Formats: sequence, C-alpha cells, structure tokens
Amino acid sequence: MKWLDHLEEWIITALMAGATLIIFMAVLHRYLSGWAIPGVQDWMLSKDVSWAQEATIYMFVWMAKFGAAYGVRTGIHVGVDVVINRMPEARRAKFVLFGLMAGALFTGTIAVLGLNFVLHNGLQYVLSNALGMNMEGLTEGPTTPDLEWPTWIIYMAIPLGSSLMCFRFLQVAWHFHKTGDLPHHDHGHVDGLDEVTEAPLTPTAGGSKP
Repeated sequence: MKWLDHLEEWIITALMAGATLIIFMAVLHRYLSGWAIPGVQDWMLSKDVSWAQEATIYMFVWMAKFGAAYGVRTGIHVGVDVVINRMPEARRAKFVLFGLMAGALFTGTIAVLGLNFVLHNGLQYVLSNALGMNMEGLTEGPTTPDLEWPTWIIYMAIPLGSSLMCFRFLQVAWHFHKTGDLPHHDHGHVDGLDEVTEAPLTPTAGGSKP
C-alpha cells in the first residue's frame, strides 16, 4: 500500500501537467490561426478547441479536491490551536482527536451526499445499463456545454476527493493516537533539495585563507 502514500501527488501532478498542455495548445492554436500561412491557417481554423477552457476549469476543481486531502496528510491546512496547545497533554490529545474525527465525519458525510448526487445525476443510469438492470425512471443526466461530457463525471470529484480526505483524517488520527505526533509541514523545505553545508575554509599555500 506504499502507492497510497503519494496518491494525491500523482493525481495532482497528472492534472496539472494535462491542464498546462491544454492551455499551451489553445494559446498556440489562437496565434497560428491568426497568421496567414497557406494551408496551416485553414487547418487550424478547422479545429475546434473551444472546450479547452472548460476542461482546464474542471481539472483545477479536481486538483482542489485532491489537494485538500494532501493538505490533511501533510498538515498544511490552517488551524487555530493556540488554546489547545496550552492545555495539559492528556486534555490536548482528546481535543486533537475530537477535531480529527469531526473532520473525518464531515468529509465522510460530504462523500456520501456527493455520491448520492452523482448517482441521481446520471451514474445510476450508466451502471444500470451496463449491468442490464431495470432503467425505468432513470435519466442519462445533463452534459457539459463545451466538452459534452456527462456532468456526473465532473461531479465525481466530490465523492472521490472527500472520501480520500476522510481516509486521511482517520489515518492522521490513528497515527496521533499511537505516537502523539501530528503531520507538520515546513514551509521553508523544498522536496528534492538537500541542504548544502558550507565546506570549511582551508589555508592556501601562502598561509592565507581564500
């Protein structure tokens, strides 16, 4: 289950890379369409990239949902804990666990409600159709304006992101219960950048230091 430790990073990286490529393609298309290059301009104008803006907006929505789960796992969410940190250790632990479990309950509730919304927005129709079940009273649901995708695909960010966030709350709560440690994010740390220690100065041949 080691892959689960970095699931958010992989999803966010893939979405960010995809959004960057789509935006670059859309900008390049806009400029090339305005240049009177025989053949190229006509070919560019025949391509419809009006969906690019809508696609990147949805990708950033997904990034935000999974970024919230990443924030719980790494401890970068803003919290006001001045009073709690002044409490005796035993009482502080109870309040911290209560806060973590409240977060898990809230995000778990959002995940359930989000899944129910997605099911009634077209997912239940797709599942029933795939399994050969009775589809009486079910509808395909609306589609997005430009991509013309079923909207339930976009809204799946809610149950998926909230479920992962709930899992991270429970994971942090269990770790805190066992060790008493909470995830802490050092804002001055950059992943992959090792600290460079200054080498001691050595005397030169003439006895002086460089």
